[in-house]
Amino acid sequence: MAGPLAGILVLDLSRILAGPWATQLLADFGAEVIKVEHPRGGDDTRSWGPPYLRDAEGRDTPESAYYLCANRNKRSVAIDLARPEGQGLVRALAAQADVLVENFKVGGLARHGLAYPDLEPSNPRLIYLSISAFGQDGPEAAEPGYDALIQGMGGLMSVTGVPDGEPGAGPQKVGVAVADLMCGMYATSAILAALHERHASGQGQYIDLSLLDTQVAWLANQNLNYLVSGTPPVRRGTAHPNIVPYQAFATADGHLMLAVGNDAQFGRLCEAMGRQSLARDPAYATNAARVTNRAVLVPILEELMRGRTSAEWRRLLKAAQVPCGPINDLAQVFAEPQVRHRGMRIDLPHPTAGSAPGVRNPVLFGRTPVVYERAPPPLGADTDAVLAERLGLGPAQLASLKEQGIIA
Repeated sequence: MAGPLAGILVLDLSRILAGPWATQLLADFGAEVIKVEHPRGGDDTRSWGPPYLRDAEGRDTPESAYYLCANRNKRSVAIDLARPEGQGLVRALAAQADVLVENFKVGGLARHGLAYPDLEPSNPRLIYLSISAFGQDGPEAAEPGYDALIQGMGGLMSVTGVPDGEPGAGPQKVGVAVADLMCGMYATSAILAALHERHASGQGQYIDLSLLDTQVAWLANQNLNYLVSGTPPVRRGTAHPNIVPYQAFATADGHLMLAVGNDAQFGRLCEAMGRQSLARDPAYATNAARVTNRAVLVPILEELMRGRTSAEWRRLLKAAQVPCGPINDLAQVFAEPQVRHRGMRIDLPHPTAGSAPGVRNPVLFGRTPVVYERAPPPLGADTDAVLAERLGLGPAQLASLKEQGIIA
């Protein structure tokens, strides 16, 4: 059965991660996504390696692992937007599209006649989403920006890392580009909302989304901790600002993540540790008390946790229904029985490598399942087919455009 977005055409003029992550989600949900790239080089992430996908002979392909993570189920069309003829092709595609996603610098597409005001008259149903570092207005609007910059400027690094006074203290960037990824998630939800509204109004609209705005927005409880108290949160390593104990603990042979979310779980933890008195102590009996007295409680728990191996604690705490888990590297993640059972790894046919690995969409629709039809495409793999199908260009026209370097 077709996906829930079957029949929706998305023109993807984005690159790197935030935009491609959003359009990959839309593609997974059944939309047709046409990825427009420059004929020479394409999406920047194609070259963000090593590692690169390898062919049957063990040679690197032009597709980096980074590129592969965000571009499945799309078709690649290579068009030079700097050329008037290329701009005309994109305008013709945009006239048919339901959604356009771009992340050029502010004003970048306007110089090519491809901004929303340029396209809206010929397609008033178009939903046009612009992703930028800082938004379409404001003192920083014209400035470029990447995920790491936004993690710092948007406050995430101030609450991520080893606390002051401990070995290795200092701010840390999160190990994946979460500012980009969360922006992509907000982009997807905004597009879906606009598509829903279009059913009633018949009109598309322009959406302005920035990395900085989304980074500030999704700090969630840390934002409100500050706004309510007036005190900026600090780095706590793996510990939680509002829940105790909720952090990694060293065991006899490694580490274990302990996530005690309520007082009943804390009582069962203390019983499993043979220290029921801690749960009865007014200083630790409630979460509010444990947060207030964490400096005394946590060292007690640290000493107890070092008395057994991680496996022993997992068995003991699982039996006590106390949430805990290992701190896996990615080899261990994909070997986890639950991850294997859920089929999180997928493999898709690839034209040069034979097969390309990937990670499935976590959404499991009951009636309209995600279909994985295409591996992330080589640059320009679908140029001829898309321009023939969508714009009616014949072989001679395509050959001429290729000779002029307008398409590839």
